[in-house]
Amino acid sequence: MAKVQHGLGKGLSALLGDDAADLREIRKPVGYINKEVVGTTEQEVTADVLRIPVDLIEPNPFQPRMSFGEEALQELAESIRTFGLIQPITVRKKGSKYQIISGERRFRACTKAGMDMIPAYIRDANDQGMLEMAIVENIQRENLDPIEVAMSYQRLMEECRLTQEQMADRVGKKRASVANQLRLLKLPAKVQHDLKVGLVSVGHAKVLLGVDDPKAQEMLCDLIVRRGLSVRQLEEKVRALEKGLPQPEEKEPQELPEMYYRLLENVGRYFGDNISLKRNPAGKGSITIRFDSDEQMERFLQALDPNRG
Repeated sequence: MAKVQHGLGKGLSALLGDDAADLREIRKPVGYINKEVVGTTEQEVTADVLRIPVDLIEPNPFQPRMSFGEEALQELAESIRTFGLIQPITVRKKGSKYQIISGERRFRACTKAGMDMIPAYIRDANDQGMLEMAIVENIQRENLDPIEVAMSYQRLMEECRLTQEQMADRVGKKRASVANQLRLLKLPAKVQHDLKVGLVSVGHAKVLLGVDDPKAQEMLCDLIVRRGLSVRQLEEKVRALEKGLPQPEEKEPQELPEMYYRLLENVGRYFGDNISLKRNPAGKGSITIRFDSDEQMERFLQALDPNRG
């Protein structure tokens, strides 16, 4: 599929319209309320997500990155407030505390977002074999969402120093399948969230991955959620945007005056659903009745004129 270029903002805005529905009730932050809090388990190496009180987490003194842009951190904090922390941090036990192995930027953004519990993987930095077994076991579960699977693949590669080929062998998948799954993590947080909670499908996500502009991906994701687009309909929207075609305006159904509803109800007693009515804002229109037999029409005419001979 051809790539959507960055100049589509205006076309996408026209596509979405001005009726920006509030999706906050639909897009609730990703939570880990079903996961244990640190202290309730003895696990030291786990592929599961545990929740750690923020005051028990400390930065990694060997963190090579010393500068974290304040503006970017604030943006990430806002994203976490809206969608939750999509990708947990990784820590190791050190005394009574937990030291960050990876995810310090996410940790800092979580504290800015006011979180008091941080979702985290806990690992023993000296036991790679057990970690690999734990992650592979986690991947083989059937109840993981697509983002959880992708994060497990990424973790297996990064922390166990595996290539995509080696990892594919470990989990019994084709390399292409693994690569496609990992690509999901390139999507914006909004899209990852909606994929994680089932508002969009992997099929939708694959189409969105063919779009270069993250803002365009987010706006198209909004369109999927608000209008319930199928994968095929999304592909058609993207193709139309690529070609610069005008998007048909989707009008809200017109509210009819009460007398027309009474008319449809009364006439519907004789013809069921075989009646349709069109009316424009000026009051002009037409009524179409489809009937099954002369007898059906005769009963209707008799009701209109009881004195009919």
